[in-house]
Amino acid sequence: MIDTVKYALIGCGRISPNHIAAVKNNDHIELVAVCDIVPENMEHLLSQFELQDKGIARYTDYHQMLKEQHPHLVAIATESGKHGQIALDCIAEGCNLIIEKPIALSLDEADAIIAESEKQGVIVCACHQNRFNKSIQKIREALEEGRFGKMFHGTAHIRWNRSKPYYDQAKWRGTWEQDGGALMNQCIHNIDLLRWMMGDEITEVMAYTDRLNHDYIEAEDLGLAIVKFKNGAYGVIEGTTNIYPHNLEETLYLFGEKGTVKAGGKSVNIIEEWNFADETGDVDAIKKEFGENPPNVYGFGHTPLYKNVIDAVRHGKQPYVDARAGRRALELVLAIYLSAKEGKAVKLPLSHCSTLDFKGRF
Repeated sequence: MIDTVKYALIGCGRISPNHIAAVKNNDHIELVAVCDIVPENMEHLLSQFELQDKGIARYTDYHQMLKEQHPHLVAIATESGKHGQIALDCIAEGCNLIIEKPIALSLDEADAIIAESEKQGVIVCACHQNRFNKSIQKIREALEEGRFGKMFHGTAHIRWNRSKPYYDQAKWRGTWEQDGGALMNQCIHNIDLLRWMMGDEITEVMAYTDRLNHDYIEAEDLGLAIVKFKNGAYGVIEGTTNIYPHNLEETLYLFGEKGTVKAGGKSVNIIEEWNFADETGDVDAIKKEFGENPPNVYGFGHTPLYKNVIDAVRHGKQPYVDARAGRRALELVLAIYLSAKEGKAVKLPLSHCSTLDFKGRF
């Protein structure tokens, strides 16, 4: 058993403070190195946490970092289009991984990550931290206990705002090569939750996507989809970054034979509806106990996700959100893109699809 997990972070941009905070909030993990092609990003990140004088190594080349530091665990928080290759390079060095969403931008890379991690005997966690929200864990518990009965349908709504200054901060945002659009970047967390809750196995997807309000990006700012699950249930996805003037809500509805639930708030952190045929508890107390009010859309999920991964690395177990879960979320977004492009329903499972297949779409 590993006593203290040596940890390194690749990518010190917008989401990186959540990763460092999660490290500081957990035991049995030590930050040994950070890496970014822009040195100022590393210094700014470390100074936020008063770590600039703590002996943490800085690298602009992650290959050098891996060779010199030999970390047990690496988190990848770069632009999305680089996730796949960096992950494969880390796996080749025997590193366990946390990969920010999406796990990759192509199914071929996702499949390679799964295959190589199994071959090398390392674990890979897809960073879908909202699965660890108190609200989502409570809903999942009810689902696994069968309290919904037969599932009828579920809906995921992501009604957010992203304006030009957001895209100007990083030129890779909104590109097919390095990012994708609203569904791949902003909406994939709730898309992951919908698929996970509704039975995971999908038979087909019918969708529309469009770029209505961001003519300076390549990808979509609106996606609408209907999902047919293998178990007979349906899903509805509405994702957009066009909401005026700021983020409105992210909600997840689940409708079953004997239960109705709504998770809402900034990042599905609040239980807004909780109705079950077998409910004997105080519903208001349940809502209060399992609701949180995070300061932003990232929520509080990184800390429990890291706790789970640290435990998995130390004891040789699989993480709660593994690479296959990351692939399933990626597959659903790519299926939506493909259906919208072809103007017809797309059958799943899907293979050999990439965001690059949609260059020039708009």
